[in-house]
Amino acid sequence: MPELPEVETVRRGLAAVMEGRRVERIEVRRRDLRIPLPGDFEERLEGRMLVKLGRRAKYLVGDFDDGTVLLAHLGMSGRMVIETPGDLLGGRQVGDFVHDPGRHGKHEHVVFHVGNGTAIRFSDPRRFGLMALTDRASYPDHPLIRHLGPEPTGEDFTGPALAALLAGRNTPIKSALLDQRVVAGLGNIYACEALFVAGVSPKRKAATVQGTRAARLADAVRNVLADAIAAGGSSLRDHVAPTGELGYFQHSFKVYGRTGEPCPGCDCGGAVRRMVQSGRSTFYCSARQR
Repeated sequence: MPELPEVETVRRGLAAVMEGRRVERIEVRRRDLRIPLPGDFEERLEGRMLVKLGRRAKYLVGDFDDGTVLLAHLGMSGRMVIETPGDLLGGRQVGDFVHDPGRHGKHEHVVFHVGNGTAIRFSDPRRFGLMALTDRASYPDHPLIRHLGPEPTGEDFTGPALAALLAGRNTPIKSALLDQRVVAGLGNIYACEALFVAGVSPKRKAATVQGTRAARLADAVRNVLADAIAAGGSSLRDHVAPTGELGYFQHSFKVYGRTGEPCPGCDCGGAVRRMVQSGRSTFYCSARQR
């Protein structure tokens, strides 16, 4: 599943071609996504100008000029692909699809036409993605949003703030970081990487991550996410930027997917191990992480 850096990469790519433009036309080819598209989806968005494209956790948040808010989630395999007239004329490959007049990808479900011949194509082979509509007043209390914890990329995500969120939690710290009610948008890859950078064992009880340990972890989360966003995210299976480029942060992984390799960047003498926590693979160095 795309994690926060991948979604932020998608947001930035789409914002460059969608903000300030009106949705001229929407093609809906399939409505039965994880949550069925609203029956008035096209009617509410056609003719409306996208004022701002934001992000909340792993959701794209489109704010339109009449107060309508679009929430979009890529699910496990969803992609947003930007297609321009040049792509059509040249038949250029974008992501996994070659677009030309009269042809579209098998798993494309929604297409936004935003002027100047530009189209935004949403494809999702597994159909775990979704698009929902709300409005500015109702947005903070929307069922998809209201339970989410703080964003881990801002200055407010500090050691004391993280320590307060973890107080009283007896689950392993790795599991707590993946709880979207604790930290919004953090996923398995970046939780592993941040715990390694902070020197915190993924098995440690969350409630014991306090003081300087919480400060190190908060800094590590922010820094790992910032580096991943700068690298365009990680392309392991499904992530491709809207313009077709692959992310390359996977080349900077310190522990994720590196079972058996020496612990990088230190002389602890340990090796990267793998274990399963709550059904997810955890990669760590037991000698470095305490």
